[in-house]
Amino acid sequence: MSSIRLHHVGHAYAAGSYALQPADLVFEHGKTYALLGPSGCGKTTMLNIISGLLQPSEGQVLFNDTDVTLVPTARRNIAQVFQFPVIYQSKTVFENLAFPLQCRKWDRERIARRVDEIAGMLGLSDRLGRPARGLTVDEKQLISLGRGLVRDDVAAILMDEPLTVIDPQMKFELRRRIKQAHAYARVTVIYVTHDQNEAMTFADEILVMKNGRVVQRGTPETLFERPLNPYVGHFIGSPGMNFLPLERRAQSLALAGLPIAGVTTHPPAGEIMLGVRPEHMAFTDPSDRDGFPAMIEGIEDHGSARVVEVSIGGHRARMKLSRDKAVPPPGAPLAVRFNRLCLYVDGELLE
Repeated sequence: MSSIRLHHVGHAYAAGSYALQPADLVFEHGKTYALLGPSGCGKTTMLNIISGLLQPSEGQVLFNDTDVTLVPTARRNIAQVFQFPVIYQSKTVFENLAFPLQCRKWDRERIARRVDEIAGMLGLSDRLGRPARGLTVDEKQLISLGRGLVRDDVAAILMDEPLTVIDPQMKFELRRRIKQAHAYARVTVIYVTHDQNEAMTFADEILVMKNGRVVQRGTPETLFERPLNPYVGHFIGSPGMNFLPLERRAQSLALAGLPIAGVTTHPPAGEIMLGVRPEHMAFTDPSDRDGFPAMIEGIEDHGSARVVEVSIGGHRARMKLSRDKAVPPPGAPLAVRFNRLCLYVDGELLE
């Protein structure tokens, strides 16, 4: 398979009420994608349409330019990993991994070689003889993944919130195993999650969704540096992007009555805001011409970093500072400068 393409695909569970707004999307072969958004935004609906578990109300699903809209799941050459592991509890790990190959009538020797190969990659080699029922949830989820990887005809792996029920301490290891599996198999992976950290650390491209629409698609770096709107700016990042209202001057834009250095653009009419990441703010000397007078309102200690809430001209913003950066004492005169920023007019990024 070279690609998965959604041609004007949309879905409504009730008349006139779209769970997934009609859209045209392409997922290239061999890349990893994350569908990111809150519950009810349409990401699982899109995944189920791609898998064949759900037939769209309108549009076509194409695998390598072949229309598979009406083709059942079993004939789409995909593997699925769900939120809760779907395995045979009464079978051993070996038997679970071997089952898809037995259904395809592989000979025993070939099955054994393939199962050993996949088990080794997933760290399950020493558990092959153990009953699946006695394993941890993360080990069972690896078996679910392995049952897709063990096949040689799988062109895409679809994952629906696969780490939700995993112990937080094990999430990093399981995510590492999934990325290792992708590097080995080089199949298309589409991963549904509401966790922006999972999406940012796993996917080549992220599709941020809201109310059944993809509101921005891009690399983790693009979404972080240039969110197209406040929704993406707030959703991506921890803490999310700050948005501060600006005033229009004859030849410049101003914040709290002070011009913003280097910004002389004449944006179109509408509400204009400055967007700045907490990581792109820094304390500076009050005499700095590029600084803005500020007051510290609170400090949160996050271990490796501190989040400092400041007030700039009556507007609140959060800064994220590494522990080696000094924080002025409460009441001390200070200023804040912006090392990188974006401009928004009526909630849309100004290019």
